[in-house]
Amino acid sequence: MTAKVAARNDGGRPRELTGRMVLICLVGFFGIVAAVNAIMMVAAISTLSGLDSDSPYQAGLAFDEEIAAARTQQALRWQVDANVETDEGKTLVEITARDADGAPLPGLTATASLAHPADRRLDRDLAMTQDGPGHFRGVTGTAVGQWDLVIELARDGTRRFRSKNRIVLR
Repeated sequence: MTAKVAARNDGGRPRELTGRMVLICLVGFFGIVAAVNAIMMVAAISTLSGLDSDSPYQAGLAFDEEIAAARTQQALRWQVDANVETDEGKTLVEITARDADGAPLPGLTATASLAHPADRRLDRDLAMTQDGPGHFRGVTGTAVGQWDLVIELARDGTRRFRSKNRIVLR
């Protein structure tokens, strides 16, 4: 059995590397890198604007208001405790609010929600009912996993207390 070898017209010498060939290879390499980067940037910008709110300026103003509300809340020195339990396919939330001296706080309305840390579509509001001064209860469907328990207490329509705590429900 014999093998055929293709004959080379240049006499068997290897091809010489010239400056022109190096320039073409470098320009081609960086051109491909730039083209891929441009494609990836266009894809990233068109799918996510990077904005978490519709109006960043208004969100900044609201943040300043939140800081002022937090300082006012801290000066009140209220003691707010929450107990969260899961039972028979339901999540039960119980909130107790007391003043700095430990007395129950009358005249409050409470709202609570379970906010999912990764997907706002899974957030759940709890219908809170008051069963005594400063004592509230709420129920929602089964919630398993990590959640943010958001509690807000208001008096005369003005929020006086806000709390956000990460919890794990099983």
